[in-house]
Amino acid sequence: MSRLIRIHPSDNVAVAVEPVMAGEGCCDVIASEPIAKGFKMALDTIAAGDPVIKYGNPIGIASQPILPGTLVHVHNLSTALSGEIDYAYQPTEVDSLPLPDPKAKVPMTFDGYVRPDGRAATRNEIWIIPTVSCVNGTIQRLAKAAQSLVTEGIDDIIAYPHPYGCSQLGEDHEMTQRILADLVDHPNAAGVLVVGLGCENNQVADFKQVLGDYDPDRVRFLICQDVEDEYTEGMRHLEALVERAKAFRRQPVPLSGLVVGMKCGGSDGLSGITANPLVGAFSDRLIALGGTTILTEVPEMFGAETILMNRSKDTAVFEKTVRMINDFKQYYIDHGQTIYENPSPGNKAGGISTLEDKSLGCIQKGGSAQVSDVLPYGGRVVTNGLNLLSGPGNDVISITTLTAAGANLVVFTTGRGTPLGAPAPTVKISSNTALFERKRAWTDFDAGPIANGRSLDEMADALLSFVVDVASGKIRTCSERNDLREIAIFKDGVIL
Repeated sequence: MSRLIRIHPSDNVAVAVEPVMAGEGCCDVIASEPIAKGFKMALDTIAAGDPVIKYGNPIGIASQPILPGTLVHVHNLSTALSGEIDYAYQPTEVDSLPLPDPKAKVPMTFDGYVRPDGRAATRNEIWIIPTVSCVNGTIQRLAKAAQSLVTEGIDDIIAYPHPYGCSQLGEDHEMTQRILADLVDHPNAAGVLVVGLGCENNQVADFKQVLGDYDPDRVRFLICQDVEDEYTEGMRHLEALVERAKAFRRQPVPLSGLVVGMKCGGSDGLSGITANPLVGAFSDRLIALGGTTILTEVPEMFGAETILMNRSKDTAVFEKTVRMINDFKQYYIDHGQTIYENPSPGNKAGGISTLEDKSLGCIQKGGSAQVSDVLPYGGRVVTNGLNLLSGPGNDVISITTLTAAGANLVVFTTGRGTPLGAPAPTVKISSNTALFERKRAWTDFDAGPIANGRSLDEMADALLSFVVDVASGKIRTCSERNDLREIAIFKDGVIL
């Protein structure tokens, strides 16, 4: 098989799936210089100012003449994005979504927990959520002591420290409360202990108003300043929550009960060829079976957003997508920053040259399904199918946002590797086999074989089966085994 791949017939570049030496070639073009894995080689003469085409779409313009067989990267390619865009709804016809191949024997159910409100959970955990950062040490100590309470049927007891909850004003303060309330309500938490200090802005009484109706047997509160010994009181609450959680048992749940957040981080030049299309094919299969997926990272939609907009199920969803994109652009403008300040240094080192290059690869995770709904930051999923969720590209904020929206599992693609984990089980998918073999403690599934000719459909069926095993508790992800799960909240305001 060639070491270079032309992704789309109209592309004027090919991508190296393995290092290419001068003299090797693709599509009747010979490399005149070495091309590193993940990087692009020109297939045609590209004049300065002409578009460079990858994925069948422009990824920028040539900043100088480019000859066939030469490297195409940041030295001769620049973004064509600037300013804001007037969008028009031009709906594209969406093909029927593929079901798993019967020969793949993908289970049609997973062994999950069904909560009293009918939502499905992939884990039966106890979460400790602080209202304010001042009690972070307290909740971590409680979680450590409570490990003695973990028995069969209880997956874990986890503390989620964060640096917020006081000295914030307006929308920032409200968003802290909203995200924390979303996490308290998450189905994977069979019980939650909310721990406050007593003098913070995010008072427990105020937080209860944001939380709304809750089951007092499932959600308990501890205000440390109001008790003599917060550790004794905390353990008393945790013991009661564990007893309640023991009543839940895994049972067969249709795959329509899966809500999967989709994220990429540390992307490289192969992410848009292997791991992201694999997740897109997985998403299509899950949605065809009635499930739900969530795509976020709005800044990494810039340059590819019209593809998603035109897959909106109706005009109302299209308009919500436009607002989501434009609101995020305005956020950059309000702070005097360049809207298209992307990709990251790590992305560039992996072969990604422009934001269009990154975005066209990123949105591959959304597969080919219709966009069924668009959620604001802090919003929760209410519609099955493919949902877009407002949020930044930052990895920790994104995985928190996906979990808060209701994802009971997250799939996370990466080309360079990361140990990060969300509160929901996080399946890390490597874009290349070298990463998978080098970082086995970080990565759960290898998409690299796709670059060497393995069928995308076959791999998507395998990933769906793997995800079902994770959701069923048969496999614990690397981040779970390493106890690497954390949260962060998007901030945009004054700190007192």
